[in-house]
Amino acid sequence: MRGVWRVADVRAAEERLMATLPPLTLMRRAAEGLARRCAQLLGDSGGVYGRRVALLVGAGNNGGDALFAGALLARRGAAVRALLLAPERTHADGLAELRRSGGGVLAVSATPAPDALREFAPDLVIDGIVGIGGRGGLRGPAAEAVAALDALRPRPLVVAVDVPSGVDVDTGAVDGPAVRADVTVTFGCLKPALAVGPAVPLAGLVDLVDIGLSDPEGEPAAWLPDREDIAAWWPEPGPSSDKYSRGVAGLATGSAGFPGAALLSVAGALAGPAGMVRYAGPVAVDVVRAHPSVVISDSVASAGRVQAWLVGSGIGTDDRAVAELKAVLAAPVPVVVDADAITLAGDPAVTDLLRKRPAPTVVTPHDREYVRLAGQPVGPDRLAAARELAERLGVVVLLKGYRTVVAHPDGGAWVNPTGTPMLATAGTGDVLAGLLVSLLAGGVPAERAALAAAYVHGLAARLAASPIRTDDDSLDGVTSSRPITAQDVARALPIVIGSLAEPY
Repeated sequence: MRGVWRVADVRAAEERLMATLPPLTLMRRAAEGLARRCAQLLGDSGGVYGRRVALLVGAGNNGGDALFAGALLARRGAAVRALLLAPERTHADGLAELRRSGGGVLAVSATPAPDALREFAPDLVIDGIVGIGGRGGLRGPAAEAVAALDALRPRPLVVAVDVPSGVDVDTGAVDGPAVRADVTVTFGCLKPALAVGPAVPLAGLVDLVDIGLSDPEGEPAAWLPDREDIAAWWPEPGPSSDKYSRGVAGLATGSAGFPGAALLSVAGALAGPAGMVRYAGPVAVDVVRAHPSVVISDSVASAGRVQAWLVGSGIGTDDRAVAELKAVLAAPVPVVVDADAITLAGDPAVTDLLRKRPAPTVVTPHDREYVRLAGQPVGPDRLAAARELAERLGVVVLLKGYRTVVAHPDGGAWVNPTGTPMLATAGTGDVLAGLLVSLLAGGVPAERAALAAAYVHGLAARLAASPIRTDDDSLDGVTSSRPITAQDVARALPIVIGSLAEPY
């Protein structure tokens, strides 16, 4: 599990470390890691010697990191040029180091930044415009330089220093022009913009470089799980296990109008660790025909004992749906509130039932459903939004998105790193909700169950959409990512779950 730390905490940790070191030590460590990664990237396409490297240099330490790294690359034979976007505030020691090493400055005073970049035609660009102290989108010469970079053809490799310039580091929001990096080399610890929000795809691959910085003090903004965490939480049957001891999951999902929601949620539940799945709803015949091992009934009241309930996926919002939701919320077991049940929970009377439940509850909104519960949009800070709703309702919130956020009412927050845009297709949320209730029935604590379900669900989508090689001679063997459906994700779940314990 890796911590994700806010700017103020990172700054404080850096200051404590710098007080124990000679001047510029920390910057040189960062520059060495940055230069090493850039050299690896250039090495993949022919080597460092003779290659052209442009530095986009802003004011302060971020620009200094870029300049010192540029100096190291220049010593290895690269042609390095710095585009100074704030000449009067350029890091003086870094610029002197670059010049001593044979690097130079692109004459932006005589040539506009777009023309200077186009004429230099870099193979690689280091983004050292602004670092973790930046706020809001880029403006002025910086915005012009980034627009010029995006217009270069072929587009050079772009490596961001610590974070892509132009993003809000503490929230991951992107409010204007920002750098789109292929790789971000970050130092010491992860920052929120590298884990959550619209900034994540702008960061590209994230390379965390050790500069001797220990974890900041206090609680991190969020935690990021690794596969080892998910594998450790996942229930495994033992020699004395039976279908009841492994957990019984109950699903009140689907309706005559949305039978697929029942089928997909049951498919997700069957892939999970529960030993038995009970389905309660109006499409029981369809469910048992597709999944013969499922025990069926027509209502929650007649379903029998379960260790956890899922309610909402495709149940509609009529009187029957309200009655089934209330019956589930009255049960003394963990509950997943999904989809239509979230819409119904917007009613203050139902919201009050959520608050009063003694057993764990997980709600699984996407952004539009969040508004129905919170009365306001998610906003730019997804971590804060999920935390606030979790605390107000006393539930675990699984806020779905490209980087799904899980928040606990005690303030803890986690970010799932396995999301993919391919999950933006009908029915995948039903599969996720079914997998989640199976984990709850298997005895996994609510916040871990939510995070583990999201993690495995994301991996299953990636597997389902993995590139395929065509045998069509007319396409010359090209590879492409296949479009996926919710059924594809459900079918991939057992493969992913089976691989959790395998070594990398």
